[in-house]
Amino acid sequence: MIKIVFCLHRLPHLTREQFQARWRDVHAPLVARHAPALGIRRYVQSHALDDSAAAGLAGARGSPGGYDGVAELWFDSLEQCLAARGPQAREAGRILLEDERQFIDLARSPIFFAQEHPILPPS
Repeated sequence: MIKIVFCLHRLPHLTREQFQARWRDVHAPLVARHAPALGIRRYVQSHALDDSAAAGLAGARGSPGGYDGVAELWFDSLEQCLAARGPQAREAGRILLEDERQFIDLARSPIFFAQEHPILPPS
């Protein structure tokens, strides 16, 4: 399995609560609806918790912190993910990106391909 990891910053005019509600209640159903066209096998949203707890954790490491959440999208393989380029996949990608522009600060939100290497529990 391969996945896309998307570290999200909200748009500056949104509170964290507004951002998370939009992401969970509007965007998640869109992803679910278009998952077959894009070959998405699994989709997980990790919503950041209270800023004060995160500030202590980030400060102890000298990290800037500050993400509002992380999205993970699983695919069978990198080749399969990249092969999803037909008309349905292109339209699905366009719809998702259009929606993301409504609540995600895309310029500040890194996205990358990753492969998991589970440590605990051992596989």
